[in-house]
Amino acid sequence: MDTRLHCHVLHTGQEDHDKRLDRFLSERVEGHSRSELSRWIREGAVTVDDQRARASLRLSSGQVVRLEEPAAVPSPLAPEPIDLEIVHEDDDLVVLVKEAGMTVHPGPGVRRGTLVNALLARGERWSTIGGEYRPGIVHRLDRKTSGLMVVARTDAAHRHLSRQFRDRRVEKEYMALVWGRPEAARARIEGPIGRHRVQRARMAVRDDGRAAQTRYRIEHAFRELSLLAVQPLTGRTHQVRVHLAALGHPLVEDRAYGGTADARALPAGPLREALEAFGRTALHASRLAFAHPRDERALVFTAPLPDDFQRLLARLEDLEPRS
Repeated sequence: MDTRLHCHVLHTGQEDHDKRLDRFLSERVEGHSRSELSRWIREGAVTVDDQRARASLRLSSGQVVRLEEPAAVPSPLAPEPIDLEIVHEDDDLVVLVKEAGMTVHPGPGVRRGTLVNALLARGERWSTIGGEYRPGIVHRLDRKTSGLMVVARTDAAHRHLSRQFRDRRVEKEYMALVWGRPEAARARIEGPIGRHRVQRARMAVRDDGRAAQTRYRIEHAFRELSLLAVQPLTGRTHQVRVHLAALGHPLVEDRAYGGTADARALPAGPLREALEAFGRTALHASRLAFAHPRDERALVFTAPLPDDFQRLLARLEDLEPRS
């Protein structure tokens, strides 16, 4: 059986000298996102002068780049009948609220209980662009983060949504509970983000990172903590967590970015008990706005704070000193 959908044979010119392979393909092959093309490069579907290459390969003029576009492979993952909170669905996409503790897609050591397993159990078609382990997945939330996500049913919807994320047309807002009180009631955080030089699973603000901007405003200030509304203006990995930590106000219970040190320093008592009972990163994706991929109509969705977050805030109110 022929597993190829289409073969692209491309020739580099003078204007392509020193251009990365993944960027070259994204400019020359229409209808596919750069992440999708990068995945095909990793899977060996792309050769340069008949040799497999990395996405970061710098091209020269006069080279032949061949892309054998692979056919979609059905997901080998097991469907699981896990309840999902669906807030919108149509023939092109689904918008849902992911609960804290759910991993978005399988990875090393995680094969069950993910959002993807739950989607497959719905018995509907999902986009194939993300590969066999990420059907439908256009973007992600960290496992311990709750809130709104959009998933794609078709490849066309997936590509359209991916372009909106890439072009910063998707509006996202998070509610974040952080340690301390930022000096400014509202401000923009700017700092390039890249992989941490030593702890490779983490990200960090680095001079050689990718440009990143985050806007916030204080919604409520408690004695020890502040509730912020946060809008990432770019889409870097762990951006909100990294920027708030760099500002000196890490997220409550964010173990990777310093959000548990202050809790451990607290004396035994009701505040420490409340934070330990919460037990997850205090971040919730509360608003998501984008254009529908079929007709460009504006879609705006909001999701209230989940019960565990609301209980924590109520407890913090109770612990506030009375005048």
